[in-house]
Amino acid sequence: MEYRILRYSRLICEIILQYIYMEKDFDNWNEKKKKTHSETTQIVFYEREVWWAYTGVNVGVEIDGKHELFSRPVIIVRKFNKDMALIVPTTAQDKKENKYYLVVSGDDGKHYTVCLSQIRAISTKRFFRKIGTIDKTNYAILLEKIADMIKGTL
Repeated sequence: MEYRILRYSRLICEIILQYIYMEKDFDNWNEKKKKTHSETTQIVFYEREVWWAYTGVNVGVEIDGKHELFSRPVIIVRKFNKDMALIVPTTAQDKKENKYYLVVSGDDGKHYTVCLSQIRAISTKRFFRKIGTIDKTNYAILLEKIADMIKGTL
């Protein structure tokens, strides 16, 4: 009897996961990505800033953008040049018990939960609205956590 319950529970989980991964809107994201790529506006941005960015529909467990704009807030970790930045995406999910998530505060007191494991370089064409700036103390902590993650000491 227990074996049957476990077998059915596993089957239900597999079906749910298949449904989640099949429902990604790659076609609409591809159209939005084409428009974003052709954008000619130059964005002025700085490290520590929080921006809404078109993060898109991604593969597997890579963090996706939300809603019809496929966007989410991101924190600029490093400005490589006027066209490219290293960012960490934020999430609304409460992940306090996970070492790959960190809550940081903005200069305005707003809190952002960053997903350290999803750090990546993106084109600045993806940025479309600045929403805040992380305070210097929290930015230093963020950089330290990223370095620890990369070194394997997190």
